[in-house]
Amino acid sequence: MQRLDVNQLKISAANIRKMLLEAIYSAGAGHPGGSLSCSDILAYLYMHKMNVDPKNPQNLDRDRFVLSKGHCSPALYGALAERGFLPKSDIKGFRHIDSYLQGHPDMKTVPGVDMSTGSLGQGISAACGMALAGKLDEKSYRVYSILGDGELQEGQVWEAAMFAAHYKLDNLTAFLDFNGLQIDGDIREVMNPCPIDEKFAAFGWNVVIADAHDFEAIDKAVTEAETAKGKPTVIIAKSVKGKGVSFMENQAGWHGAAPNKEQYEQAIAELG
Repeated sequence: MQRLDVNQLKISAANIRKMLLEAIYSAGAGHPGGSLSCSDILAYLYMHKMNVDPKNPQNLDRDRFVLSKGHCSPALYGALAERGFLPKSDIKGFRHIDSYLQGHPDMKTVPGVDMSTGSLGQGISAACGMALAGKLDEKSYRVYSILGDGELQEGQVWEAAMFAAHYKLDNLTAFLDFNGLQIDGDIREVMNPCPIDEKFAAFGWNVVIADAHDFEAIDKAVTEAETAKGKPTVIIAKSVKGKGVSFMENQAGWHGAAPNKEQYEQAIAELG
């Protein structure tokens, strides 16, 4: 097993954050808050955990990843660029009419994207299908997904949760990016999904709670998911919306807004 290099993961996560901000600033549109909050998870998965190969992105034995909260595509594009699936110079074309890097991930045009996503709730459902296919084909690959906490308000998420438990998809690990904020504010005030841990447990899932910005905690949680037999795992990753940029942290207003030139330069400087 590859040694957990926390310092290198921190560098990769910072690079992902800088690329996603470059993408959103260049486009003048995008979703920085939730992209920044899941960047550490993506850095861990793509730079440490997942069995993927940029030279062979369609390898049938690869691990799969589905960004269920597809509006946070800038973070996924940053992770794919950091891992070598696409040139980092292409990031600035995000959302431009002639670019293949659009507002939601497209599996037909972006190397390394395993599922086109955007309509909330559907990504985790697709991940369940991939995990079941792996079981039926007796493959050893694992399937990972990231959901937003506001996404739990979609009924399809709970249909998928029921499906995954029924078919004992222990090769599926779902991260819940639990930053507590959605476009309209505090998720508890908009449509409270809590207690999240008890609900997933009641649906038959193995539940792990971890710090979304601590690589050792993420690694411990994923290891626990790998040892859970006969049931899928959800890692409730407690995160900070806008993580890494002082004026964006814990601010719902940065759910879907682009920084101006001064804000962009300050954010990049803060990320080092």
